[in-house]
Amino acid sequence: MYFAASTQVSAQGTPQGSPQMNLQRASLSAGMHLIQVQLAQNFEQRQIGLMWRKEMPQNEGMLFIFEQPSVQCFWMRNTLLPLTAAFVADDGTIVNLVDMKPMSDDSHCSTKPVRFVLEMNLAWFAKRNIQAGFKLTGPMFSK
Repeated sequence: MYFAASTQVSAQGTPQGSPQMNLQRASLSAGMHLIQVQLAQNFEQRQIGLMWRKEMPQNEGMLFIFEQPSVQCFWMRNTLLPLTAAFVADDGTIVNLVDMKPMSDDSHCSTKPVRFVLEMNLAWFAKRNIQAGFKLTGPMFSK
């Protein structure tokens, strides 16, 4: 979404051009690795995502939750951090992973319909040898 004025404020009270830091949080597990995630659960939260973030702790990320499975595509407009996105099935299985460059409008899509996308710092998954087919656990994933 494009905002003409830099003083505009979103419906959730986040000034345009500043990161959203007060989203609901949850814990996920990737094997022995604990991940703290902010939950982007509605259209506006998902649209802002990790824009304007200058840093993110090593084991933190953002989990985008959609109402129904669909091919999800992400870009990095106004996103300052290099990220890896994991496209995740309802049961927590990683469908595919993509590395994304900061400030790029290149589109990165899931290879199958998914309801969840987990964004972490670039190479977080690779450094832990986590690949497509790996299963994440958390309260939002079905058994």
